[in-house]
Amino acid sequence: MPYGISNYEKMINDGYYYVDKTKYIEKLENLPETNIMFLRPRKFGKTLFTSVLENFCSLVYKNGRVRKWYEVLKEGTETVVDRIFITGVAPITLDSLTSGFNIGTDITQDIDFNDMMGFTRDELVGILNNQEIPIEEQEKILPIMKENYDGYKFSLNAKNQIYNSNMCLYFLSRYIRLGEIPNDLIDMNIASDYSKIGKMLDLCKGENRLEILRQTVQGEPIVNNIVKKFNPAIEFTETDMISMLYYLGYLTISGELVGMPELTIPNKVMKEIYADYFMQLVSQMAEFRMNSDTNQEILIQLAKYGRIDKIVEVLRIYLNNLSNRDMIKFDEKYIKLIFYCIAMNISSYSTKSEMEVNRNYPDILLVPRDRTKGYKAIMVEFKYLKKGEIAKLEDKQKEAREQIERYSKFEDIKDIEGLRKYTLVVAGNEIFVQEICN
Repeated sequence: MPYGISNYEKMINDGYYYVDKTKYIEKLENLPETNIMFLRPRKFGKTLFTSVLENFCSLVYKNGRVRKWYEVLKEGTETVVDRIFITGVAPITLDSLTSGFNIGTDITQDIDFNDMMGFTRDELVGILNNQEIPIEEQEKILPIMKENYDGYKFSLNAKNQIYNSNMCLYFLSRYIRLGEIPNDLIDMNIASDYSKIGKMLDLCKGENRLEILRQTVQGEPIVNNIVKKFNPAIEFTETDMISMLYYLGYLTISGELVGMPELTIPNKVMKEIYADYFMQLVSQMAEFRMNSDTNQEILIQLAKYGRIDKIVEVLRIYLNNLSNRDMIKFDEKYIKLIFYCIAMNISSYSTKSEMEVNRNYPDILLVPRDRTKGYKAIMVEFKYLKKGEIAKLEDKQKEAREQIERYSKFEDIKDIEGLRKYTLVVAGNEIFVQEICN
């Protein structure tokens, strides 16, 4: 497995596995334009593909400051340089530093190049077959890799979703060495790289930032045109910020509405990074942070006894602190989001929310990743009452109970062994929990 190797010559000469992307050299050469710009998120194989082009074309790099480099390019296109390929993550410099080089063609969202970096499913299966991983093992690990690393689409009309190649190679290198699925599904180097999400969202202040977080973490698409050039000298708009999240890989194209892209979080790894940032933000506002002991107690209660007492206790602390400081107007959607993000931090469980499955599931469903260990599964249905509406408590509890009874008849929920079911009603700063017994 060539994890962490981005030198094409070394990869080939030393016998590493290479997912063949060389067909795109011909596609690039067949373009009528000769000065090409192509953007992809971090850790998506840009350096390796540039190395492929280097070996094919025998290009020699020039040195110097960025602006000087573009000035040289412009002069070169008029004399000795035949073709240029520029790749990176975001298009900021295309506007602010390259005024002397404005003749490039951006193919970032071109459908013919959607698959040029990253892995398609067929390419990933090819790697598994090359490593002689048995079919029964492939059937076990492919759903895990899809949930955590797949989901990227860079062209509105593209058919294939793309896996993050770096994350796949990290997973497989450890799986092959250890002989089992690694406990940590994301490389810390990648996690730290993507932890910069806070800096991007900080460009958007106040409730807009929180609402974007809530929408994305709960699976709601954001309809937004993708800006192709930014000017850092001008303050970013909300549209600019959402576009930047797309370029950085925090959001990806999942559909369209009246010709505009619908953007969602591509996979579970990215969702966990969003959830972690949301909890950091809420913790700062509430002046309260969960520690590792609290997480451990939550896990033990969930796994061994199927209880949610500790999560509810933590949720109550957040609710009271935020309400007392009057820093945010919380309603049902934000309360569910805090509970959801706390649950997302429990690595032994897979967390599903209502929005992820088109409102055909309860608000929160927690299912053990490894069902052979006998861990309990949890279903929670939320309801919310405004201050002064406590008289409606029983009606809300009944409504939630009836919904749980309806969900319990679904085949994929009925088959979950050891499922514990709860209704949770928030009224002002109070939380009322009832367990629903079969």
